[in-house]
Amino acid sequence: MNAESAYLFRHALLRDAAYQLQLPGDRARLHGLAFERMEAMGGGRAPEPPPLDRATPFAPHATDAFALDLAGHAREALRGADPGFPAAVLPLYLRRAADVARRDYRPEEEACWRELAGLTPAKGRPGVLLRAGDAAFKHGRSRAAEECFGQAVEAARSAGATAEEGIALENLATAYVETGRVLEAESTFEMALAIHRRLGRRGAESFALGSLGNLRLATGRPELARRDLEVAVERARTSGDPRAVAISLGILSGVHRRSGRVAEAESANALALEAIRRIGDRRAEATLLGNLANILWESGRAEPAERTALQSLAISRKTGDRRSEAVVLGSLANLYLETGRPRLAEPAWNQALAIHRDTGNLRFQGIVLGNLARLYTATGRAEEAEDLFRQALALHAAPAAATGRVPTGATSRSASSRSAGPPKPASAGAPAGRCSRRPRTWRRWRASGAKWWRRAGARGWRGSTRARREMTPRSQVP
Repeated sequence: MNAESAYLFRHALLRDAAYQLQLPGDRARLHGLAFERMEAMGGGRAPEPPPLDRATPFAPHATDAFALDLAGHAREALRGADPGFPAAVLPLYLRRAADVARRDYRPEEEACWRELAGLTPAKGRPGVLLRAGDAAFKHGRSRAAEECFGQAVEAARSAGATAEEGIALENLATAYVETGRVLEAESTFEMALAIHRRLGRRGAESFALGSLGNLRLATGRPELARRDLEVAVERARTSGDPRAVAISLGILSGVHRRSGRVAEAESANALALEAIRRIGDRRAEATLLGNLANILWESGRAEPAERTALQSLAISRKTGDRRSEAVVLGSLANLYLETGRPRLAEPAWNQALAIHRDTGNLRFQGIVLGNLARLYTATGRAEEAEDLFRQALALHAAPAAATGRVPTGATSRSASSRSAGPPKPASAGAPAGRCSRRPRTWRRWRASGAKWWRRAGARGWRGSTRARREMTPRSQVP
């Protein structure tokens, strides 16, 4: 008799009913028995993984294929107070399940780290919470990441772990950037930098300076960002951390690109990409490929730009990096529009917008909304365009008010709307939900879009790139 078919439940409710009929103690013993059999099938107990603060490679074991199931059986056995069951196996297999999920880019990583944090002594808890926040952030859960990083800061302070506190503050600042809290982000980066410098941690200082430089670039301070990044590269090289060097060079490439130094941008990005491929960081590789696609596009190399962007998109999707996926989709939409494929541009921007909304990335929501409004203006959908422009302006207004600067990616026309003041309320005779007067910003946008469309149409879509670049600031391109 085949037990797999003989004891197959025909419905999940029947299975649950049979499960609930077992007394708690009996259920715990059955879970313990299942755990023992599965562990034996994998060749016995897995070894203890190395501490999180060591850069020791993950050593695979035969039980890794079902480590998450082993953790589940261990949890239920302990919950039922099975007196003979070893409590230490639950954190062991939670850690291994988390490491496997991290290696394979699987979404259950965050839940494993969170549960493990509750079972970890105070000294090791900050590192586990940092991993939980990192997993949440990578899978586009910005608010959950912020929560984990905040808990990691508190845990590090309680344990007197100053180095972990600095790293947790840096990650918390990155989450603040994602959710549009610019002032909190900058001050938190400064706090992290102060700790790294006090402890002489050059590699950590490089990462924090790179992130701070990226924030300053995004908020319209390219020269200050360039100085931050040049120091970051120097600190990274001094530390001997190849990943720190690659990340800082990649961000510096973006500064050069925004400043019009295309050759320097391409050179820095190439060095970063070479280093990151040696390390094997696929997510960072996708980001750098996306940056390279932008460099190629802005230097007039449309076909290699599209190929490179599609490579980046494929890696982002394979590794579950939704944030990078959305950014690259936005870049591809720009490329599609300007090379005569508007029917591909609109769905790409809509996909990007959906992901940015899901992940809480406010800055890029504003950029994509502005770009969609540009498309709607050019294709004669004025009512829809006006609504999208207003949404984009509202998203860009918060960081602009906080810093007094226009975020990079917001349009220069969006910036001018601050001086024009808020839209006038609808008059008594105006239709509900409409303004009695369109602001000057909208009229300029409409004229700009119509003028670009006419000039592009005279030469066909393939001749439209130069016309569009004259009409629209480069900073609109994500």
